[in-house]
Amino acid sequence: MMSGKNDKSPDAFWQEYEEKTGEKVLKRGLGKYISGWDEFDEKKQGGLWGLVITTSGGFRFHHFPQYTWVDAFTGFAKGEPPKEKTIFIPKERVNSQEIIMETRWWKAFFTSSPPRIIINYIDEKGGDKRLVFEAEYKK
Repeated sequence: MMSGKNDKSPDAFWQEYEEKTGEKVLKRGLGKYISGWDEFDEKKQGGLWGLVITTSGGFRFHHFPQYTWVDAFTGFAKGEPPKEKTIFIPKERVNSQEIIMETRWWKAFFTSSPPRIIINYIDEKGGDKRLVFEAEYKK
């Protein structure tokens, strides 16, 4: 029998997440970061998978460390374990958000384009920015 944080139920995980952030989780899902966050783009970290979360306080993306045999091999060589990565945009800075998905059955059948989440927001310097994610989304 294994013990540890992986034994936690999904409900317990989300309750703990709400307690940790002090915000109510409104929507959540699995998503892949594509572009729009300077820190990730500078380090060429597109394609990160994580949790896409809308809370009472704003928008969050939370990428958890991933360990593969390649990560283990290169990580041991560098001495750097993978780290958690997060994005948080307070709701006051979110201008708009939308989900774009193919609705024509024949296009959805012949293309493998997952739904996209687009978040238009104002960065710390007052500039307009746009975050793009691919998402697992069910109607």
